[in-house]
Amino acid sequence: MAVIYEPKGRALEYSALACNLYLGCTHACKYCFAPSCMRKTPDQWHADANPRKDIIQSFEKEARKLADAGEKRPILFCFLSDPYQPDEKKYRLTHQALSIVAKYHLKSKILTKGHTDIIEPDLPLMKQAETELGITLSFGNDTSRREWEPCAACVEERIETLKMAHAMGIRTWVSMEPVIIPKEALELLETLTPFVDHWKIGKLNHFPDIEKRVDWIAFREKAKSILDDQGANYYFKKSLTEL
Repeated sequence: MAVIYEPKGRALEYSALACNLYLGCTHACKYCFAPSCMRKTPDQWHADANPRKDIIQSFEKEARKLADAGEKRPILFCFLSDPYQPDEKKYRLTHQALSIVAKYHLKSKILTKGHTDIIEPDLPLMKQAETELGITLSFGNDTSRREWEPCAACVEERIETLKMAHAMGIRTWVSMEPVIIPKEALELLETLTPFVDHWKIGKLNHFPDIEKRVDWIAFREKAKSILDDQGANYYFKKSLTEL
């Protein structure tokens, strides 16, 4: 099975190609879809994050083939696990993968909730490789973040990373998915657009008791108004547009 693969379904709204470097994710987000995809319990999936066997060797082999074929679609790191796990300090899988991307002049995107001290050393490499840095931001309030994303970086730290990357000239994007508390999401749109080159926005799914409390159409229209007023570049996921 290829380690650089073409996602299916809703995942295609994020990237045409992807690669998962780790198995497991210690950020332990309550809304994580990966455990069910991997037929694990949340406790099993979030217990640790291990490098996939021979992942860097396999990634380079496939990257070389894609480069020879003239591949222009970006590779996303990662769907099933955060590329900046705490153990990235030890394994440096994401760093190695980005070095390969730069070597073969491929396109790439990061999506992370990781801590700044793990991500910051790779910012010059992202700049070199023209990697787009994506930060997941669902909450403006760290009390809410701790409830839903207990082991991920705090909101303030993620915003710091975003601003740092933007100041370096790295293309930045924010995955505002899942939106859980619309008021907090709208506040982020109001304040962060100057540092965000692209927004991807999607609603909460698979939590019907919470979802039914929200007027999603009203949220979408208010978000659209804010983003249009600021001249922002954005994409609403089908979860919001097909209501």
